[in-house]
Amino acid sequence: MNHRPLEEPARPVRPHPADRPWDRAPEPAQVDPAVLAALLRRHGWQRRGGAAGRYGRWTPPGPGGGTSLLVPESRAFPDSDDLLGEALTALARSGAPCAREVLLGLTLPSDEIRWWRDVPAGPAGAAPWPVEEELRGAARRMLLAAALATRARAGFHGARHRRSAAALLDRVLVGSAPGGRALTAFVPVEAGRPLAVRLHQALYAAREAIDYRRATGGMDAFDGAVGAGVSRELTEALIALVRGTQGARVAVAWAPAAAAPEGCAAAAEPVEFSPGDLPVLREASARYLSGEPSVPVRLTGTVVRMHRSGPRGEGTVRLRVLAGAEVPHVRLALDEEAYRVAGHAHLLGLPVRVHGRLESRGGFRRLTGAFDVVPVPVDEAERDRLTKSLREDPDFFEEACGGQDSGA
Repeated sequence: MNHRPLEEPARPVRPHPADRPWDRAPEPAQVDPAVLAALLRRHGWQRRGGAAGRYGRWTPPGPGGGTSLLVPESRAFPDSDDLLGEALTALARSGAPCAREVLLGLTLPSDEIRWWRDVPAGPAGAAPWPVEEELRGAARRMLLAAALATRARAGFHGARHRRSAAALLDRVLVGSAPGGRALTAFVPVEAGRPLAVRLHQALYAAREAIDYRRATGGMDAFDGAVGAGVSRELTEALIALVRGTQGARVAVAWAPAAAAPEGCAAAAEPVEFSPGDLPVLREASARYLSGEPSVPVRLTGTVVRMHRSGPRGEGTVRLRVLAGAEVPHVRLALDEEAYRVAGHAHLLGLPVRVHGRLESRGGFRRLTGAFDVVPVPVDEAERDRLTKSLREDPDFFEEACGGQDSGA
């Protein structure tokens, strides 16, 4: 348990395996036939006849067809549950990715984010290891950028909000296609729709800003795109996605079991990016990095590392942040008196409070202009817990008379 001020909301926790709904197969009574039909169509299944108004016959994508499914159009007929049960059983027995993705969409209503990269195929359609890693890495960076944008709108997030944004990805499921050229993320509607909406809006805003830059030479559109969720983190993710390809696409499809979000089209075309966009994306990334200002803050944190070159004078301190900023650690330089206060607070097992500016250079990991360093009183139980936590920490306090500072 980490120290957290009472006024701050609790941090999300990882789901226990027993709480994961996607491990349980859906029951026929829980399946909406219209949702099943929509998912089959989305994942490439073809309707090929069937009794009009009663059921449709669906065949899987690819050569040879494979096992077809009879899917009722409604629950108006007595055999609807039987047909749904047979369809679910056939999907569960199929090893095809399109069948697994349909079952997942039924079990856990999810918005789907899909990436495609146009890269040369390897032998027998297999993808070289780096190609698969590049796709997964770029996709994760893009999801994290969207998650960061749900926490705050900024041209450069740096280390801010990383912990809470990463927690949004805990329930996202991933399915890859053969060949390493496509990847799908399933974002549960209940917990992750804000992430999917923000990514959808940010992708279109980024595309429009790139087109504006290439047409007019101006970068102003990237400043306005920050409000839609575009940031250095997103532009870097797009660079990673497109680099080394002939082009890439990203699409967001809303869960059929839930209505499309307000202000978003029910069906949208994939957003395309090409190698010709890379110079503009790099320019935007640098612009966001240099344009984000430092932030005045009042931090509360525990001292986990101290260093100065001699027994007296100024020194540097590393704090584990408890409150005041959404970053895990900061590094700051203190004069001799403030350094002494920080050292005494550490030895007493007390946090300290300090004012300063969270510097954008370095990713908001450094506090500059630090002043008013004071210990923060806590009760005995909390003091004991903090002291024990610090002694168990691998970054345990180093009063470095001749010690080495590893940096923040």
